[in-house]
Amino acid sequence: MQFQVPQFIEYETKIIGPLTLKQFMFLAITCAFLLAVYFLELLSLSKFLILAIIIGGATFFLVFWKVDGRPMLTVFKNLLLFTGSNKLYLWKRKKTFASFKPLERKKTENLKTEKEKDELPLKIAGTSQLKKIRKQLEIS
Repeated sequence: MQFQVPQFIEYETKIIGPLTLKQFMFLAITCAFLLAVYFLELLSLSKFLILAIIIGGATFFLVFWKVDGRPMLTVFKNLLLFTGSNKLYLWKRKKTFASFKPLERKKTENLKTEKEKDELPLKIAGTSQLKKIRKQLEIS
């Protein structure tokens, strides 16, 4: 049975022309702010133009520039979250309140007692296998 795999799931849908909703809202808020500053005549025309160029350039940079295929808004958000987060990770042992009873050994017929284990002789190899092979190679 074949299944339909969704494609292009990482792309935001274009709502208003070639812009996504997030891009459009960011541009609209910037334009509304600049229009409010212009019509309220808070600054002279030359100061307003300088402010509009700086804020407009920063807005276009944040909205349309991409770094490794990610929008600059996402990169900037991740930068702010990273700089504001704690970067010191300490391991803290959790205290458990388990009872510390000694483990009881299960007696089975296959297990030998401690005395029998101690009495078993250890096998000590006379020469290693590598030395035997080396001697055989030297002889031949």
